[in-house]
Amino acid sequence: MRSRLIVFITIIQSILFLGHWFLYSTWASFWGPRFSSTTVKVVFVILSLSFVLASLRAWYSHHFLVRLFYTASAFWLGLASYFMWAAVLGWIVLGLSKLTGLNWRPQYIADVLFSAALLTGVYGLVNAFWLRVTRVSLALPGLPESWRGRTAALVSDTHLGHVRNGRFIRRVAKRLAELKPDVVFIAGDLYDGTSGDFARLAEPWKELTARRSQAAVPHGVFYIAGNHEEFYGDAEYLGPLLRAGVRELNNEKIEVEGLQVMGVHYRDAAHPEDYAEILRRAGIDRARASVLLLHAPIHLEIADAAGVSLQLSGHTHGGQFFPYTWIAGRVWGKFLHGLQQSGNLRIYITYGAGTWGPPLRVGTRPEIVLIRFE
Repeated sequence: MRSRLIVFITIIQSILFLGHWFLYSTWASFWGPRFSSTTVKVVFVILSLSFVLASLRAWYSHHFLVRLFYTASAFWLGLASYFMWAAVLGWIVLGLSKLTGLNWRPQYIADVLFSAALLTGVYGLVNAFWLRVTRVSLALPGLPESWRGRTAALVSDTHLGHVRNGRFIRRVAKRLAELKPDVVFIAGDLYDGTSGDFARLAEPWKELTARRSQAAVPHGVFYIAGNHEEFYGDAEYLGPLLRAGVRELNNEKIEVEGLQVMGVHYRDAAHPEDYAEILRRAGIDRARASVLLLHAPIHLEIADAAGVSLQLSGHTHGGQFFPYTWIAGRVWGKFLHGLQQSGNLRIYITYGAGTWGPPLRVGTRPEIVLIRFE
């Protein structure tokens, strides 16, 4: 296991180093001697190492300085991604300008493209912190009359850790209190996989689960684990969450005033045979409406065959920021985001509320989804 981790880190670090070398070479070529000094070389070497070093440290500490270092390195990684595209385009534009006889000055080409990349990165950072509410209306066959007109809030992929922490989850909880949903569903990746103060991060949920609280959610807050929770042992994070009043749906089905609600953890749905058996044992009544929480929109044919009415998922982030939004679209197809259909199964895939890695969103938005049953 340790040897595989070392190989993985070596590959990632090599890619980052080569990318930064290409970026440095482009800057030095386009902007001249002032960007080819020893100081600039040292800065680029440090920047190329920063994200891996910050990530390794983040697994063991959530000290303020570690969080600051990780956040800065993660932002740089996202910004450097846009700088890389600017560098590639710069060489292409320079070549075309020479072929066409325009002979544009390399410095002007770099000024325009890298300024655009910088503005895009800053926009992505601001957009990623601006939490929106997406409202959806759904009519489910067999929905109990008592649920008509009621609302469910879907929260996924908050990725609490070093970039998003206590202040962010308090903001999420405050927004949920304002929305006053009848039930809250947390569809996994609540935590990022890095070290954290889990008691503090779970604290804001108490306001939504305490019976005497004015913000209490009438039918509770339910949670299933995503893939990022697999970086922890359950004892690390689950206890504080349960003590805060959040209910874990541990591969089980419950009844909430006649609505069948089921949750399956990501790790237990990874293997189709095991997943199908979990749903079979749950005994879903096809004649009545049911809601399934599963972190990722996977094995949809199995949920459909089991008679699930509505699946709520996240995981994809919509690709999070362009051009990875395009790549994610090729991987997930129509199940990248929004309300979709697979057979008789309806699926809602949320962009998620937080970010993973670079704290940027370009072409997507952070969201809480408010679903009204009709």
